[in-house]
Amino acid sequence: MQLVESLDQIREPFQNAVITIGNFDGVHKGHQALLKQVISKAKKISGTSVALTFEPHPLRALGIATPPLITRHDQKMELMGASGIDVVICLRFDKDFAAISARDFIQKILVDKIGMKAIIIGPDYTFGKDRAGNIDLLKEHGRTLGFETIVADWIKDPASKTHRISSTRIRQIVMDGQVEQARQFLGRHYQIRGKVIKGRSRGGSQLGFPTANIKLHDELCPKFGVYAVTVETVHGPFMGVANIGYSPTFDDHIFTIEVHILDFDHDIYDTRLRVNMVARLRDEKKFANIRELSDQIRKDIESAKEILIKNGFATDRYIS
Repeated sequence: MQLVESLDQIREPFQNAVITIGNFDGVHKGHQALLKQVISKAKKISGTSVALTFEPHPLRALGIATPPLITRHDQKMELMGASGIDVVICLRFDKDFAAISARDFIQKILVDKIGMKAIIIGPDYTFGKDRAGNIDLLKEHGRTLGFETIVADWIKDPASKTHRISSTRIRQIVMDGQVEQARQFLGRHYQIRGKVIKGRSRGGSQLGFPTANIKLHDELCPKFGVYAVTVETVHGPFMGVANIGYSPTFDDHIFTIEVHILDFDHDIYDTRLRVNMVARLRDEKKFANIRELSDQIRKDIESAKEILIKNGFATDRYIS
C-alpha cells in the first residue's frame, strides 16, 4: 500500500483511479466490502484502487463533539493496508479544506489531481462545503468529466438482517461489553492498545498473579469487567485475562486496565501491547478480602483458557 498524506505528494494522476471516500472508523465489514469492490473495479479497468480518508475526523476539525473512535489513526492505516488497496490518501482536514466547494472537490481534486475514472460510495454519501455534494452531483459531473459513479449496497447486520453494519452500532456494542458480537461486525476481535506502565505492584505480590498495567492508547474502552483476551507482545502472542475498571476490592478509585498474561515471564515495562478482546467473563465485583479475589482470578483464568482454546488458540500461546 502506498500512503499519501498530502496532495502535493501526487506528481501525476494515478492510472484509471477507482476511488472510495470515508472516515472508515473501525474498518468494519461494511468498509471491507467497499474496499474489495474498489479493488475489483480497478482490476477490471487496469486501474489503481484508491481510498481517500481524513485526519483528524472532519467533525473534530470543525470543533464539533464526536464519539470515541473505534480505531486510532495508526491501526486504521494498518487495517486499510491489509485490505489490499493500492493507495490510501489520508489528507489533513481543516477549515480551509472544509471550505472547498463540492464541484471543485470533484474536478480539481478527484479528477484532475487523483485521476478518478470511477467512484464507489454508500447511498448517503455527501461532501464539499456545507455538504452540498451528493450522488446526483457526482453522476452529473461524471457525464461531462468522464467518470462512473457506483452506489454500493449496505452490508447488513448479521444479527438483525435488517440494520446495516455501522461504526455507531459497533461503538455501542463495545461499550456494552459485547465483544463477541463486535467480532461479527469487525471481522476480527476488538483490539485495545497501550503502553505497559508501573502499576500498584499488587498483582504478583498480593494476589499471586502478576499483571501488566496498560496506559490506554485507544479512545473506545469496553465496558468495565473481566475479559478473556489474547495479548500481542514483543515476545509473541499469548493468552490472558484482562480486568478493566476500578478494582473495587482495593477501594482506591483508580481506573486501570490490568492484563495477566498466561505462562509469561518477561519484563515488558515501557513496551506496547495489543490486547484482543475475545469474550467477556463477568462484571467487576467487590470481594470481602484478597483471598476471595485471588480465588476468583484463578477461576477466571480457567474460564478464559476454556474459551480461548474453544476459539482455536493453543494451550499456552497462539500463532496469529
